[in-house]
Amino acid sequence: MDSRAAVATAEALSVSFAELAVVLREAVEAPGQCADPMHRRAELALRTLAAVACGEATMAALKVQAVADYDDAAQALAGPATSPEDNTGQEMAVVAEVACVLTVSERSAGALLAEAHQLTTRLPLTLSALQAGQISWQHARVMVDETTNLDRPAAAALEAHFLDPFVVNPARGGPVGELIPGRFRHKARTWRERHHPVSIEKRHIKSAADRRLEYAPDRDGMAWLSAYLPADQAAGIWDRTTAAARALQGPHEDRTLSQIRADTVAIWLLGGTGDRADIDGGSVAAGVPSPRAQVLVTVPVLSLLGVTDEPAMLDGYGPIPPSMARQLIADGAESFHSVLVDPRDGAPLEIGRTSYRVTKAQRQWLRMRDGKCPFPGCSNHSLDNEADHVLAWARGGATGISNLGQPCHKHHRLRHTTGWKPMGATKNEPPGWISPTGRHYQSEHPDWEPPQWPKPWPNGPVPGPHRSDLHLPGNELPDCGLPSDDIFPDDTPPDGPVPEDPYPNWDFTAHSTV
Repeated sequence: MDSRAAVATAEALSVSFAELAVVLREAVEAPGQCADPMHRRAELALRTLAAVACGEATMAALKVQAVADYDDAAQALAGPATSPEDNTGQEMAVVAEVACVLTVSERSAGALLAEAHQLTTRLPLTLSALQAGQISWQHARVMVDETTNLDRPAAAALEAHFLDPFVVNPARGGPVGELIPGRFRHKARTWRERHHPVSIEKRHIKSAADRRLEYAPDRDGMAWLSAYLPADQAAGIWDRTTAAARALQGPHEDRTLSQIRADTVAIWLLGGTGDRADIDGGSVAAGVPSPRAQVLVTVPVLSLLGVTDEPAMLDGYGPIPPSMARQLIADGAESFHSVLVDPRDGAPLEIGRTSYRVTKAQRQWLRMRDGKCPFPGCSNHSLDNEADHVLAWARGGATGISNLGQPCHKHHRLRHTTGWKPMGATKNEPPGWISPTGRHYQSEHPDWEPPQWPKPWPNGPVPGPHRSDLHLPGNELPDCGLPSDDIFPDDTPPDGPVPEDPYPNWDFTAHSTV
């Protein structure tokens, strides 16, 4: 470990603790002079949590540097290994020492040594962000995982996309540290799939050969049944099962959505006859309805035409091979709706459909724009979510895309029964949120980027941010029948509120505690 790096990390840690001491001092000094002591107490508690999180990240960086330094020193003290067995023995000794010092298993110690090596030798931006408290240890581990098996240039490109604000085409939607680790993993994996040096077509062909169904007994008379399938098949099964489970929910249904999903799959696979069957003590109708699920497939137009091999995006999953997307569209799969994107900036152009109904198209557009519940950290898939007006219909809110969100049922209820409220949606970005304490939290934004252009490309695009430039001389595209105008202008007078909104006339400000 570089002594200067250790000193810098220790100094950053002292700053974090100094800030925490200031917050705690405010909590005990002159509490009676505050006009709203409970509000002040809540605010100080949140500031304390933020300072502690920053200190934990800095401590994790110091641990990483210490582990890497011990590894280097131990190898130097042991000298060059004279045989593979000698090398293995030296590695085992290092792992055992770290495990004993930290009182963890040798497996955990080995993982920490590997992660520390990656962070100190290949991921300098990640280590610096961890040291500064800008990301958590969980975020750093995600970066290590997603850069594994990438060569150094590819790993550096992935790291720079998310952590270097001056890189070409940086990640959209705010700092990585504002995403929960699970959502960051999803975005990092998506970017990795798009930019992997090996074509996604080749990797998919290799992985598809491993498809299988697995059965694993568990405790209490239960077992796990899992399938490893191509993404389009798995997504279609999941969404169709969810749609069937939703159809069975009602005031007299006491099962949870997850329980109904499991019962539905069991009935379908075991051949329901329409009779009543008991599953896990609950009465379940064997004749479960099988409504068509609707899955969005976002396809770069040049990839759809076969000009490039850029991955398509499957709603709720991520990148899929372009051949899979082309096959879904060519087969006319009724459960899948194609979404063509602008070859210049990756923005949506058109949602494929056979019949035009504004509210239905708007719901599909929201699914494509948000991908999931827009509440920070929520991963609830868009199929489960409900359309909702950001500004209530009764207060003059329009039914345009920029005034709509699609929170899950839990966060829809949170919005209408507490002081939480959404804010600032646009046609291409989901709404952020304001908490009862007045804090602003940004939603996760879709990480669009310009699609790939083939090389050479005659009459290639003229750089510029506006879709209207598509028709400038020298910037012609293949005639794909794409619309040049927006599908849902925000100033179009609506016929009424979106049907899924159960609170169309809710006056939020009258119920807000902010």
